[in-house]
Amino acid sequence: MSKQERWSKLLELLAVEGKLDVEEAAAAVAVSPATIRRDLDELAQQRLLVRTRGGAIAHGVSYELPLRYKSSRRASEKQRIAAAVADLLVVGDVVGLNGGTTTTEVARALALRAGGGPAEPGESQSGPMYTVVTNALNIAGELAVRPQFKIVATGGVARPQTYELVGPLTVGVLNEVVLDVAVLGVDGIDPQLGVMTHHEDEAGISRLFAERARKVILVTDSTKMGKRAFARICGLDQIDVVVTDSGIAPDIAAKLAEAGIEVVTV
Repeated sequence: MSKQERWSKLLELLAVEGKLDVEEAAAAVAVSPATIRRDLDELAQQRLLVRTRGGAIAHGVSYELPLRYKSSRRASEKQRIAAAVADLLVVGDVVGLNGGTTTTEVARALALRAGGGPAEPGESQSGPMYTVVTNALNIAGELAVRPQFKIVATGGVARPQTYELVGPLTVGVLNEVVLDVAVLGVDGIDPQLGVMTHHEDEAGISRLFAERARKVILVTDSTKMGKRAFARICGLDQIDVVVTDSGIAPDIAAKLAEAGIEVVTV
């Protein structure tokens, strides 16, 4: 296992458990405790965790794992969710996508539905099948080379944890567009408080995506259901559809349905 793979595994464990023990972590990744100590020291230097005697803990209560370390978590669920969302969209839609691992999978699912690959130099193109408005640098980068998509990148200041653009420049662009559908990844859905994410700047941009759209679809795996995060995006009254996996608790699904939300499970 490479260092990058070890770090990814350690950060995934930390995101789930909230803390790491050196001996247990060494057993989990099949390396020596000395190697784990060095890994934890280096991760602490990058401010991805806080070192403790005998291990490490996450930063704060609402720990935000950087996107590059989250892509492998619940990957199959996210891919099924993304395929289901692609089924809900129609050719010609103007689609808003915020950042995150699940919305990235939605972008990939749309690319598969659109067919074809990157345009070759000098290749003739017909009109785009979808217009995608996004504040996520990685999503814009993946789709920009595909002639089936018109990509509108919002501009703004990049957050390295999520590759999302935020700030007044992002707001300025979103205020000038109208979306058919906004597809939003979130960090928590609470039946009373609504939809949440870890960072207040991202929450404001996601809220604006929802306000500019005719239809709002939330995409999240079931582990986010009933969870709270720091910054509120909007209430459930602004959500039309939630697409999640079959692990959603029945009581949460019932409360979403009571709020008039269509719940799609995969």
